[in-house]
Amino acid sequence: MTKTKSTKGTTSKRARATSADAEAKAAAPKSKESREELCVFAFRLTEAERDAIHKAAGPARASKFARRLLVAAAQKDAAAVKAIMEGSKAVE
Repeated sequence: MTKTKSTKGTTSKRARATSADAEAKAAAPKSKESREELCVFAFRLTEAERDAIHKAAGPARASKFARRLLVAAAQKDAAAVKAIMEGSKAVE
């Protein structure tokens, strides 16, 4: 006969963390962006161009920076493009 350990009433650290993450996500308010149906727009660039974008945008902001700048340029909103460019100077 083999003894088995009862796991009733116990949860692993991973299960607790996953459960806590799920509860936090459910309790967090949904952002405007998550309500929109988004798609992926990708392009290739050199490492130097990528590094320049990261330097201008600051840490962990490159995608939002690039998106805002591209959309403003596509809409021919020179004031928004200028504001984005001015904002990036503060990061340098």
